[in-house]
Amino acid sequence: MNILILSWRGPGHPNAGGAEQVTFEHAKGWIKGGHDVTLFTSFFDGAKKEGVIDGVKIKRAGRQFFEVQFKAFLWYFFGKHQRFDLVVDEIHGIPFFTPIYVRSRKLAFIHEVAKEVWKLNPWPKPFNLIPSILGTLLEPWVFRLFYTKVPFMTVSNSTKNDLISWGIPKSNVTVIHNGVKLFLPNKLPVKEVKNTAMYLGAISEDKGTLDAIKAFAEIERKDDTWQYWIVGPGSEEYLGKLKKLVRELGIEMKLKVWGFVSEKKKFELLARAHILINPSVHEGWSLVNIEANSVGTPVIGYNVHGLRDSVINAKTGILVNKGVYRSLAETAVKLVRNKGTYEKFQKNCKKWATKFTWEKAVKESLGLVESL
Repeated sequence: MNILILSWRGPGHPNAGGAEQVTFEHAKGWIKGGHDVTLFTSFFDGAKKEGVIDGVKIKRAGRQFFEVQFKAFLWYFFGKHQRFDLVVDEIHGIPFFTPIYVRSRKLAFIHEVAKEVWKLNPWPKPFNLIPSILGTLLEPWVFRLFYTKVPFMTVSNSTKNDLISWGIPKSNVTVIHNGVKLFLPNKLPVKEVKNTAMYLGAISEDKGTLDAIKAFAEIERKDDTWQYWIVGPGSEEYLGKLKKLVRELGIEMKLKVWGFVSEKKKFELLARAHILINPSVHEGWSLVNIEANSVGTPVIGYNVHGLRDSVINAKTGILVNKGVYRSLAETAVKLVRNKGTYEKFQKNCKKWATKFTWEKAVKESLGLVESL
């Protein structure tokens, strides 16, 4: 088949995250299965408008917010390209509305519905009210009006249940868990001498980065022998907010901001840390939890969509009430202090992480696209 994937971000995009990594792994698997794959995605400064990466044909046009969807429509109708047998509409808040203009077979691919994330948008006040109000009101109706007859692929039962609640038939939703791409050294490094709490992910409002900082400060009040790491990219504006809060809480001497790191370095840091703090407010799956588990690091996070799918509560991590950052701190300190329990968690983590391979995930997604 000739398969077209429409996605707001693609390989190399400065804001690309786990969802984009997952999409590309499936695309490579479909090519190995004998199919031809084109990815239409947004343009970014320094990018080439066309290219081929690992066999996937890349076409870039428009910016990631709003513009890429319109450019995809124009290119599909008026651009020069082959005929596509299957069009994958990847949804991140704003879909590509393929049911309106695509007559070929369609597959909607979604990691998470946005829901409360609309209210955490980075627009300046009072303009942030526009997506906050309109996004929250319109998102469910987009699914009900345009996507009830389209098959869906998603990554967790939490997202599946959200889709069903918005009118998508249960029989139309297939859950395929993400695989994990591991970059492990031959021998895992030992844990840090100092107890270490780590945050991994984009530094942003919806990922709860500031709650992670507040949790670190609470840990410091209970036990000043810890150290803290922040790992991941972020805008200058949000990094400024983070550093200001760190100074106000008085933990600047105990915290290191690593910024963006290589995959190899990421897994090294995960292995050396004792706890991964994940205060995200809403996820589709949260790949970082499985990555942490793969090197024997338990997760302390909020009991929200996605995290309750990727964390086995009280076995591979502990989930606390959303927004209660003090509970993140208390739980982390208690778990690490109890060496026997902590070691059991580590064994559970490594066993759980082995269940998520790309070989398995791609085999399932290949079966799905071929069945269409």
